[in-house]
Formats: sequence, structure tokens, C-alpha cells
Amino acid sequence: MNGLPIILSLETATMGGSVFVGRGKLQLAARNGDPQVSQSNSLLTDINTSLEEAGVLLPDVDLLACAAGPGSFTGLRIGIATLKALAATLDRPCAGIPTLQAVAHGAGPSTATVALLPAGRGEVFAQMFSVSQDETVTGLDSATHLSPQRLVEKYAAFRDLTWAGAGAHQKRQFLEGYAQQLDIPFVEEVPEFPRHPQRQARNVWRLAAKEKNLAQHVSALALQWFESGELQSPHSVRAIYVRPSDAELKEQCR
Repeated sequence: MNGLPIILSLETATMGGSVFVGRGKLQLAARNGDPQVSQSNSLLTDINTSLEEAGVLLPDVDLLACAAGPGSFTGLRIGIATLKALAATLDRPCAGIPTLQAVAHGAGPSTATVALLPAGRGEVFAQMFSVSQDETVTGLDSATHLSPQRLVEKYAAFRDLTWAGAGAHQKRQFLEGYAQQLDIPFVEEVPEFPRHPQRQARNVWRLAAKEKNLAQHVSALALQWFESGELQSPHSVRAIYVRPSDAELKEQCR
């Protein structure tokens, strides 16, 4: 229809994860996983349910996308393995979208957005982006993992800043407390009005509203790749881990 690709996108980097089926930017189906259930047990069921809701058969899918990390090590492996299997079987192009880039996209236009995801042991994965009005997401630094203290020290010089993602909501009180120390107003956006006029205020730290379905933003960025011809083959999709796994760290300590 209208030449727009049907996109199946997977997000397994966060607890529960999500699945999204769209035709171009149009949502056909969206489903959030259960954080209490392993994605190894639920992902294929969530995919099938989403396709049925969308009225789409798997061979109808033109493009497959997944969150490539950082995020849960186990979740990323499950999502990427599923993406590769489907893309190879269907002979379809795919896109491994950096998870933090999808988080920033979900927070909307901003000159400076710090996307955060929980990294375990009280740390967060973090990266700063700008997001233009046409939804172009540009990295302003590299993805890293930081303690909350190092995080705020790194970005304290930015007086006009959006914090986004599950990691930002997990560290909400810490971020707000540090903003008070810097005498910077702290505003939490309301989900129903994520781009309220207060969003235009300057010298404010904003906490972006919680994203309901991160796979939708994985899909939106994959569509941009599709339109620019930057898609990948299944074998070229790689996980973005940012830091070694716990098992690798233990091995290094031996």
C-alpha cells in the first residue's frame, strides 16, 4: 500500500521488551512483553500475536529490525538471534538499531537528550543525542556505562537537558536532587502531553515521559535506514554491549 514497507521490529534490550508491526510509520500492532517472563519463552508468541492483530502474514514483512544494544545481555542475544533467523529465512533486509538511539527518538525533538538504560549494579548506560524536528537522531558522544555520580558530573554543564529512558526514571530522585543542587528547575513530562509548552522552556532539566513501546521507535529509525538505503544483511547485525558481561569480567579477574 502506497509503496510503504511493512516492518516487524523487536526490542529485547529491556525487561519485558516489546514488538511492533507497522506499515511505514503507521502502527498496525504493538505489544509489550511481561517483565516476569523470559523473552526466550515469550518472544515468538508476542511476534505471532502482533502479526495476527495487524492482519499480516510473516512473508508479507518487508523489513525486520531489532534493538541492538546496549541492554540486557541475554535479551539482546535472544532478539538478534530471532531477527537473524527470520531475515535469513525470509531473505529480507534488516536493521540493528542502537537502543539508546531509539530511546532518544522516543523522547522527541531536543538539542540535548541523554538516553539512559539500567546497566546493573546501580550503573546506567548513557549517551547524549540531538533530535531534530524531522526526527533525525544525531549522537553527540559515545555510549558508555557510568555510575549515577559520574553521570551527572559528565552532563552537569548542560543547563538545558532532556533525560530519557528507563534508566532516567529509575534514577529520577537522584537526577532531581542534583538539579536542585545546581539550581536548575526539574520538570517531569506527562505521558498524555509529552510535548507540553513547558518543553520549550530554557535552562530546565526535563524527564521525558515513559515510552510505552520502544520497538515503535526502533521501527521508525529502521524506516529511516530503509529510505536512505543503509540496511544490513542478517550476518552483519552485531550486538552493542558497551561493557563486558559479568562472566567476562569474572574471567578477566582470574
